[in-house]
Amino acid sequence: MKKSTSQGGNTELICLMALLMSLVALTIDAVLPALGVIGESLGVKNPNDNQLVIYTFFFGLSVGQMLYGPLSDSYGRKKAVYLGISILILGSLLSILATNFTFLLIGRACQGFGAATCRIIPMAMIRDKLEGREMARVMSLILVIFIMVPALAPSIGQVILFVAGWRSIFGFILIIGVFAILWFVIRQPETLPIERRQAFSVATIISGVIETCKNPITRYYTIASGMIYGAFLGYLSSAQQILQVQYELGNAFSLYFGGLAIAIGFSSFVTSRLVMRFGMEKLSFLSLLMLAVVSCVFYLYARNFLGHPNLHIFLTYLAVAFFSFGVLFGTFNSMALQPMGHIAGIATSVISSVQMLLSVAVGGTIGQCYNGTVLPLVLGFFLCGLFPLIIMIYVRKCVAGQPMPAVAVSKR
Repeated sequence: MKKSTSQGGNTELICLMALLMSLVALTIDAVLPALGVIGESLGVKNPNDNQLVIYTFFFGLSVGQMLYGPLSDSYGRKKAVYLGISILILGSLLSILATNFTFLLIGRACQGFGAATCRIIPMAMIRDKLEGREMARVMSLILVIFIMVPALAPSIGQVILFVAGWRSIFGFILIIGVFAILWFVIRQPETLPIERRQAFSVATIISGVIETCKNPITRYYTIASGMIYGAFLGYLSSAQQILQVQYELGNAFSLYFGGLAIAIGFSSFVTSRLVMRFGMEKLSFLSLLMLAVVSCVFYLYARNFLGHPNLHIFLTYLAVAFFSFGVLFGTFNSMALQPMGHIAGIATSVISSVQMLLSVAVGGTIGQCYNGTVLPLVLGFFLCGLFPLIIMIYVRKCVAGQPMPAVAVSKR
């Protein structure tokens, strides 16, 4: 039986796991203000091609996630982290030394492949210690810390860009990676005891993959969460073009981007308070409903302005959408992983890898449809809220055999 430790006893675990997970966000968001400069420096002709700096990272991330879970189930969580962060550091070096755009994309894919351990292993380590609503609460608290990185990283990248150029941004990522692995080596104990480890074999991996994919609850929630992440990836890939170019924010882009990220952090904090009382399903259902309805209304509104609505109204819409994302990021992952506690490492790898591959396809489609207006992004948000909502209703009624949670909250 898992021990339910107090929040105070989990403080260093939460901070360290948040730092590891934040390496992923840092490696993405610190580069965003420099996308245009990188493209000009390396001779990119089509501005939409600059988005490949984001997509290649996510592609490496999705592929790497299939490796670290099985490795951690066999050799322990810590060794998997050592390997992954070492590869991330190598990818940072390649990016620093890139002399052409192709070389840079290879470095970014390598960074993503290494950073996958920072996405997989913290979730598996938390699952080793906690479960159910307590796991969802801790994950939401981690996201509160985690989200400060997207809020601050673009500003950090902007400052570095001014002072030392875009290559130094990758140098900064390298330094943070070294700090993270040193803290992890010194302070974090192994969470997977030897007696619970499984022999590393192809048969074991295939068996775990099949078991994970055959579980309908895990399968459907993985698809739904992939669409949610895809919507957010569509925003990440086109945010620089929309805010910095279309709305002519220039160097203020990082401030607006960071301000919007706080909406996700606030949402994650609220989720950590409410999930223990109302449960993951009700919060997820309400968040999807809000995302779909608000996006539909705003799309019709934005069409009246030829896809270029007032900036502050657009930012308000994004803040509402990101509040929904903040709830769904934590709850959907927990719901997908919940039935897989006995093979948490492999299951986390499969869930996250499929989720990320789907998000690259969805987000890439949204980003590449950018046409100088916000309409492709808003329509993408609507569809990525509607289809997971349908999936969730189907899972509850047809798979779990339970009615959907009531929307109204009863008074105490």
